Amino acid sequence: MARDLTKRYGYGQVEPNHLSGIVTGQIYAQLPAAASITQLEQGQFAKYDYAAGEVNFTGDGEFMLVYNEEKLYDERLQSHKDFVYKVGDFTDGKLYPRLIRTYVGDIMTTNTFSAASSNDQEITMPVLAKNNYLAPNSNGFLEKANSKPASGMVWKVVKIYTMPDGTPGVKIQRIQ
Repeated sequence: MARDLTKRYGYGQVEPNHLSGIVTGQIYAQLPAAASITQLEQGQFAKYDYAAGEVNFTGDGEFMLVYNEEKLYDERLQSHKDFVYKVGDFTDGKLYPRLIRTYVGDIMTTNTFSAASSNDQEITMPVLAKNNYLAPNSNGFLEKANSKPASGMVWKVVKIYTMPDGTPGVKIQRIQ
């Protein structure tokens, strides 16, 4: 049965159930994001374009998971939905995201879909059901595919679930 995920507030969240890149050390965090990228949420995807010297959505190579370290020092902002990387938060005006390589078989729970958000904004989420396919769109957000894409990164919804804070989410597994 499909579940309407239209009640998400705040930024995207990720619960890393099984992400191989964390264990293998395939974490990329030296390049700044392209000037056109003004914020990156947990669960968004981007490309580590070493030749261009930046993280972007259009370079060669595979999409990697945006999974930035969280250090929320303001006690009023202690939920995962309150965390995002924004250009204005860095002294040099650039984002330096942490990207994690994912592999076929990796599993995570997320509610990061469709488009960028703000902390107090309600985001219209897609209606997802078990066995739906997801792939990163041109802005690095997972988007529902009508059928299994023939190439590129593909995730499959394996369970309609909730995030650690009780908000709606889905457990997904990388299958391609």
